[in-house]
Amino acid sequence: MLDGAAQDSWLPPGWTVLPQVAGGLDARLAAAFGHAPADAPALLVGMDTPQLSAAALAEPLSAAARAGADAWFGPAADGGFWALGLARPSAALAEQLLLGVPMSTPQTGALLLARLAAAGLRVTRLPELRDVDTAEDAAEVARLAPDSAFATCWRAAPRGPVARVRR
Repeated sequence: MLDGAAQDSWLPPGWTVLPQVAGGLDARLAAAFGHAPADAPALLVGMDTPQLSAAALAEPLSAAARAGADAWFGPAADGGFWALGLARPSAALAEQLLLGVPMSTPQTGALLLARLAAAGLRVTRLPELRDVDTAEDAAEVARLAPDSAFATCWRAAPRGPVARVRR
């Protein structure tokens, strides 16, 4: 999902960009699952976990591991989550799970896990990752994944006082 106009020049063949719906992050995530095909698993991953690797997802999302899972949950170290997956996504299920869950709080992940349990879903937990919300988070993620493009950019970024903009 994209907020703004898609540029066909950077879209790989076969990809479609959908406009974001109005509302908070809970509504936008639910809508994304609503667009997913119901006959294939869907996994939404946050963009602020640059240390995530394909290897970290390979085993828990393998065909053998998927057979016993209804959902996947990737907890974030700050109490949120970096990934949510549904084996059989639907708009109704996604709305039941996500709408009304306050996002970006230390309780977000626990509330979402409680909703997954209340829905009777078998949840596979993914590894806990630290998402990047602050400069301290960025420094720690760069330390955890020192060979990543993120760490390279972090090391090259200028440091110094941050100017505050008055409104």
